[in-house]
Amino acid sequence: MIQQTLVLIKPDGVLRGIVGEIIQRFEKVGMKIVAIKMIQAPKEILEQHYYKDENWMKEKGELYKEKLKLPKETDPIPLGKNIVDGLIEDTQISPIIAIVLEGHNAVKVVKKLTGPTNIEEAPPGTIRGDFSQDTFALANKSNRPIITIIHATDNPEVASKEIGFWFSQSEIYSYKKPEDDLHYRVRK
Repeated sequence: MIQQTLVLIKPDGVLRGIVGEIIQRFEKVGMKIVAIKMIQAPKEILEQHYYKDENWMKEKGELYKEKLKLPKETDPIPLGKNIVDGLIEDTQISPIIAIVLEGHNAVKVVKKLTGPTNIEEAPPGTIRGDFSQDTFALANKSNRPIITIIHATDNPEVASKEIGFWFSQSEIYSYKKPEDDLHYRVRK
């Protein structure tokens, strides 16, 4: 199944000069770049991109409260909102690279290459495993989001929505790569 998915190379990747290495990993497995741009992420788009409902904020706030051993009466919702605010602020410290990748099972393939958000669980060979050594403990101690290098969409429905935040239809291109005949060949 041919899908499109969104990747954002965050300021951590842009400022360290590892954009080419990251993109190369996607191209090596056959993903096709159908849209790409460098952008100083507007707060309005980031607020849509990182929108979380009250349940999410409460759930993440409770986890954060537990990790920091805060008093039980601490309201978890502002803690969850602080996570979102930190992500928005952190994504604005430099331009980012926004990319739409296309290929067979693109969402899963890109997530596999990216690795888990928890850097401590990201195995070598994944983007996060190879390019970040951050931990939630250090991020919490430093009052900032964990340095994940990259954002990759979790599922096809969210991918479509997120692509719409960052790209207009006229910025997404359709073309055939020479290896498409190899990757998508059908036995007769």
